[in-house]
Amino acid sequence: MTGVIYWLDMAGVMVFALSGVILACRSRMDPIGMLVLAAVTGIGGGTLRDLVLGVRPVFWVTDPTYLWVIMATVGVSLVGFHYIHRLSRGFLPVADAFGLALFTVIGTHKALMLGTSGVVAVLMGMMTGVAGGMIRDVLAQRVPMVLREEVYATAAIAGGTVYVLLHSLGAPLMLAIGAALLVTLSLRLAAIHWHLALPVFAWVTLPPKPTDDAATPLSTPQKAKERVRMIRRERNKR
Repeated sequence: MTGVIYWLDMAGVMVFALSGVILACRSRMDPIGMLVLAAVTGIGGGTLRDLVLGVRPVFWVTDPTYLWVIMATVGVSLVGFHYIHRLSRGFLPVADAFGLALFTVIGTHKALMLGTSGVVAVLMGMMTGVAGGMIRDVLAQRVPMVLREEVYATAAIAGGTVYVLLHSLGAPLMLAIGAALLVTLSLRLAAIHWHLALPVFAWVTLPPKPTDDAATPLSTPQKAKERVRMIRRERNKR
């Protein structure tokens, strides 16, 4: 089971690193920029999670394989740059959705293994899945996906909650992982396809209503009508 978690983590790093490379290409960055975006996306969320949980050193310092995976992803992307450049606009959010699902499960699982409560584990899963993408988007001068109207962090919270519930009920690890991945990925892909969004609460400022009709300036059509009325009144008087 430890091996399964480890390879899922590696898969998440690879997918998120690829999403960073795609965004770097669209932002016309050089290879160093591609490497930076790939790195912060691939290991940024897990780094913040370990710092919050007090894990020292963080995971990629203990196991540099994560760094090699990121560099290999960037290297392969440089070789196949023209193919990446031709990818459709919808590929980035879909790749990001897979990374979100994988990292949500990894973060939630690691927090539970460290003895945290269920609520904290769900938050750590969300942080692992969301934080790296947030840093990536900020560096690329984009509004982070988590701050947009579409369902994003909500999908991570739902997947983490499913994992915690199944873990507390003593369900097999593979069942908990599969269910959490399915819930997170389904919600995020559904949000991408149907543009599902949470309700937005915002103040709406309405223009003040005129209190005195006589004081309201007349538009050109109103002036014309008023002039016709005056002419008719003059004729009736005669």
